[in-house]
Amino acid sequence: MKRDADSRRQAHLYGLRAEWMAQIYLMAKGYRVLARRYKTKGGEIDLIVMRGDTIAFVEVKARAKIDDAEIAIDNHKINRIAHAARRWVALNSWAMKYTLSGDAIFLAPRRWPRHVANAFTVPVDLYVGR
Repeated sequence: MKRDADSRRQAHLYGLRAEWMAQIYLMAKGYRVLARRYKTKGGEIDLIVMRGDTIAFVEVKARAKIDDAEIAIDNHKINRIAHAARRWVALNSWAMKYTLSGDAIFLAPRRWPRHVANAFTVPVDLYVGR
């Protein structure tokens, strides 16, 4: 049992490190961080960032191989992100004048991060009266 707790702890720390690296990478690309690890009942967003007229809800995935990271975002995860994004936009109605995007950052050891803009659809406008 202790081994499972240790591996969960290691996976959690690996994820936190990946989110930090993704944040630094996006800031270097000119994004401003609006929120980090935004949680709500039923959903979570790793990063919420803004650049120009776009606000991006970013999912960060780190795996041993970058191709494995790319296939790690499934429909269940997208639904959880969309739920949290709807809540965030409802609380930040000023954001509705911006383009909203579901982005992903994929990370793997000894590889540059891969940022995919519009990696998935976040249909927040259907729920907040846009």
